Amino acid sequence: MNYRIIPVTPFQQNCTLIWCDTTRQAAVVDPGGDLDRIRAAIAEEGVSVEKILLTHAHIDHAGGTAELAKELSLPIEGPQKDDDFWIQALPQQSQMFGFPVPEVFTPDRWLEDGDTVTVGNVELQVIHTPGHTPGHVVFYEPATQLALVGDVLFQGSIGRTDFPKGDHDTLIRSIREKLFPLGDNVRFIPGHGPMSDFGTERQTNPFVSDRWG
Repeated sequence: MNYRIIPVTPFQQNCTLIWCDTTRQAAVVDPGGDLDRIRAAIAEEGVSVEKILLTHAHIDHAGGTAELAKELSLPIEGPQKDDDFWIQALPQQSQMFGFPVPEVFTPDRWLEDGDTVTVGNVELQVIHTPGHTPGHVVFYEPATQLALVGDVLFQGSIGRTDFPKGDHDTLIRSIREKLFPLGDNVRFIPGHGPMSDFGTERQTNPFVSDRWG
């Protein structure tokens, strides 16, 4: 599996284009906005997008979903169904943060812990990781030991839990009990900022490092 990170929206959210090297089939993960940048990346990589994947439904991750899905006739997979209230609240989120008003949508497939999603010949594991939002999911590709973690974990930090239905203790459990057991060598693409790996965060992240366990 290959990938390209495309920062979008004023929040510099890491929308990610992922694709299968063999088939050149691709997915757009978290198209929060700035669809012109996403379209340009798709064209430059010469891939064929077959679906949209969502880690969660905050506007900077999901704001461009309905428009892109309609434009390219794409199915939407994810997040977990407990994030539906965030999808329904996309117009209110846009007012709160000054984003363009997006269209509300219903995913073609809600995802659950233990599900898999495919992109060409690539298979990614779905891990339900509540805490930042109740329906947040992570996509993990074992062959390349790469995880797309949305806003669960960042280099040196963790996701906010002060939004509706966020919960700090639940988020910490999601990271320590569901992500870190995947292995120290797993690299991850966060929703914002630079990539890191679980081993580094276990050693140095002040919110979830082993020394504070």
